[in-house]
Amino acid sequence: MAFVLCRSFAPTSSPLSLATKQAPKTLSIFLSLRSFHVKTPPSTFFTPKPSPRSPTLSKHVLLQPFRRTYTPQNPAIQRPAAGNTTQRLLYGAGIFGGTLVAINLLFNRETREDGGMPAYERSYLNETFLTSGLGLGIIGIAAKTLHQSGWSYRLMAMNPWLVFGVSLAASIGSMYGTFATSPDNYIQKYALWATFNVTQAAVLSPLLFLSPALLSRAGLYTLGLMGSLAFVGSTAKQEKYLYLGGPLLAGVAVVALSGIAPLVLPATAARTLLWTENIWLYGGLAVFGGFTLYDVQKVLHHARLAERGLVRRDAVNESISLELDFLNIFTRLVQILGMKGSNRRR
Repeated sequence: MAFVLCRSFAPTSSPLSLATKQAPKTLSIFLSLRSFHVKTPPSTFFTPKPSPRSPTLSKHVLLQPFRRTYTPQNPAIQRPAAGNTTQRLLYGAGIFGGTLVAINLLFNRETREDGGMPAYERSYLNETFLTSGLGLGIIGIAAKTLHQSGWSYRLMAMNPWLVFGVSLAASIGSMYGTFATSPDNYIQKYALWATFNVTQAAVLSPLLFLSPALLSRAGLYTLGLMGSLAFVGSTAKQEKYLYLGGPLLAGVAVVALSGIAPLVLPATAARTLLWTENIWLYGGLAVFGGFTLYDVQKVLHHARLAERGLVRRDAVNESISLELDFLNIFTRLVQILGMKGSNRRR
């Protein structure tokens, strides 16, 4: 139910309003300086008349004061250092490794007692991750196609309440339709799953107004965060984080209300809107980080039940939860990075 939290329609500090604030800057034009050196003729009022010279020399002397020279000054071209890319990659790898170690030490003090993950659980988890990656790829391709067709402009011009209601109905309908369809009915199940992914792409397509570098950074951070949490959830003690379902559901309700608040509260309630913005961003990051732990362990729990024949093996249903975790974390990181970038430019 994390689709409720798509704050793309909030009038303040939403991804749509942020997209308009992130218009690309025009490049500065560096003009070369030109200096014209003109020599003034010396005064001859109190000096004796010079002796006549050759016509060529006299012409040269007469034209000398009116000559000007052009000395171009090449602008300094700032070239990126050769080691900048390597340093950034090393910094990113260090941050990812440090985050993984810190999260593992903080949340994973009790590891599995069965000697490691069984082959059946590993295969089911890998299939779920593969399906989630495929779904995110469909969302990215569909969002790019819709954005190039002009859908993002039309979406931004629509009534936010209409967009909210239609997208919510489409997300709920396609998601629960996918859940209710048997894995044996491949065509209907994957058609509903694809409809769900296209619905998410239609809502998130205006994010492509932002800088590709910003979106890439947010995507890498999201992969690092979810990868670390998924590693912790898969190597932790069995069913250690399954108790988080109730508290996380309450937290997601609070985050959802904070996302709807800008559509209801007046613009004069600036302090209240600021608090709801912080709850939406940072509280949402914490909630969906916890959902990542919960969903990974839920996948492993369902794998054990499927091995006993109690439930059907269905990686498509499991992948939807991980996709929603990724999208909610990604959109919040995009907003946070965009706000920090705009504050640095002021």
